[in-house]
Amino acid sequence: MCGICGFVGQGNQENIDSMVSALNHRGPDAQGTWSNDRDVFLGHTRLAIIDLQLGQQPMLSHNQQFVISFNGEIYNFRELRSELEGKGHIFKSDHSDTEVILNGYIEWGCKVVDRMNGMWAFAIYDKRNHSLFLSRDRFGEKPLFYCKHGSDFIFASELSSIEKLPYFDKKISKLALAKYLAHGYVPAPLSIFQNVYKLPAGSNLTYRINNDKIEQSKYWDFSLEPDAPGQQSEQYYAEGILDLLEKSVKARLVSDVHLGTFLSGGIDSTSITSFATKHCPSLETFSIGFRDKSFDESQYALDASKYIETKHYSEVCSEARMLEISRQLIDELDEPFSDSSVIATLQLCKFSSSRIKVALGGDGADELFAGYDPFKAIKTAAFFDNLGGRVLSKGLLKVCDTCIPVSHKNISLDFKIKRFLRGMNSPWCSRHPTWLAPFCLNEINEAIGLKLSQEELYSEAVENWEDCQQDNLLDKSLNFYVSNYLQNGILTKLDRSSMLNSLEVRSPFLDLEFVDFVRRIPSNLKLKQGVSKYILRKACTRILPPKIVNRPKKGFGVPIGEWFAYGKINFVPKFDLTKRLLSEHKSGKRDNRLALFADYMLNEKFMA
Repeated sequence: MCGICGFVGQGNQENIDSMVSALNHRGPDAQGTWSNDRDVFLGHTRLAIIDLQLGQQPMLSHNQQFVISFNGEIYNFRELRSELEGKGHIFKSDHSDTEVILNGYIEWGCKVVDRMNGMWAFAIYDKRNHSLFLSRDRFGEKPLFYCKHGSDFIFASELSSIEKLPYFDKKISKLALAKYLAHGYVPAPLSIFQNVYKLPAGSNLTYRINNDKIEQSKYWDFSLEPDAPGQQSEQYYAEGILDLLEKSVKARLVSDVHLGTFLSGGIDSTSITSFATKHCPSLETFSIGFRDKSFDESQYALDASKYIETKHYSEVCSEARMLEISRQLIDELDEPFSDSSVIATLQLCKFSSSRIKVALGGDGADELFAGYDPFKAIKTAAFFDNLGGRVLSKGLLKVCDTCIPVSHKNISLDFKIKRFLRGMNSPWCSRHPTWLAPFCLNEINEAIGLKLSQEELYSEAVENWEDCQQDNLLDKSLNFYVSNYLQNGILTKLDRSSMLNSLEVRSPFLDLEFVDFVRRIPSNLKLKQGVSKYILRKACTRILPPKIVNRPKKGFGVPIGEWFAYGKINFVPKFDLTKRLLSEHKSGKRDNRLALFADYMLNEKFMA
């Protein structure tokens, strides 16, 4: 994996060097820059995975008319290269996927991305028409920020690189800050800074330098187009899942460096590991554990490793180490992010990177197959609505706050009940993000001094809901989790955690062909009779024992509730509101862990 950056306009070699240096953790193996000696500067940091000798970047095309800076992996690069060679294209490298994109752009223009299966963010400078072409993969596995500053255009893998330009204005967007407090992340296309944007997943951008114009377009959108119930048998879907998942895993084992898998012992990571060992018998697996048993999954991982017969490495993460990581993240994350599982993910990546440079993980399965608890709550919430639940929820929440004691265990019953009732006051189009929200609407408006409506605060989620062409609540919910939560939450966490440790992580569940098959599976087979990921579990009964297939989801959390309750975390609230929430939390009156951690993760530079 790599880091990319560049700018068009005012600046010099020192500026591009500074931008590159900010991305060294993303690619410590090599750094490179290119410029046209006038107004275009490209930079690159390389984590060498494929074609170690001849894959250096920025890379020029054979005809010297195109230059690329690329971050990612293209899993079907061999097939594309063969097709391009058949059309007469010349390759200088032995097996670089970067050069495949470059020649593919020469042959097909921006349509090259339609043929690519992988994860990416790249920029291509076209000397012929003096333009810059940027693209980001379908799910947003790889980040890409850009901004206009006067007549200058700037882009980078991380905000920290853009900040290196001396004229960059680090003015915080109040709207983005509000959305961070509502989601725990800043949703695309916004960034925490004004006038800096994320290129959304599945999007292309062309910057016409001669006339200073930006053209942005979507080349792909996730859409659910399920078969009619009963049109295909469960066996058909189960066989398709296994066949395509194995194909996806095999494609992601292509590497010129040592690789392994993350293994929690759950169905997602264990199914991937099972297929991986079939094609890579010497595979190593990695997990971390915690002393608090409500958070610990290490024994499940060990059991799965013994069943599959991998060489397994596990580390128990102490509370002191977790607290140290939480403080480290405040400074190292380029944008505020408050999913506390980022602490465990970062430690897992650090632990794994001591032995491997590439890991396979199970991200994407919960979003595609309805694996989260909120999916199970949909039926109950709909029934509750029919009883006037939106009116009753406030009163019931007060009763529950009084009668049900707070527990700081992982996904405790009182946490789930109170979260459920809190979200019941929201319409369905914003109910899921409200269930997950660190702060509620009124709290956010009070904290920041805004007057946002529910629709404004959750506009991206509302759009996800309305864009879904299906009428049932489960499909509409799936669309939010895949299109919004996955891109802005899960994959952001994975990218930053892995790249801070110079580790590449690949996600077989996000393979294009696999996703295209899964989006046609009826929702009643994803959540059936209260069983989450039903059809995935049914498929995996052919390769895994029942105790793994039927294991309930545990999550990858850390005990932040306990930290705040007992003063284990050094914390000075940045909002007056949060001071009250902290007092309530310490007294055991309410569980405010999500709001407190969201405030805690705000670096001072975001609150200036």
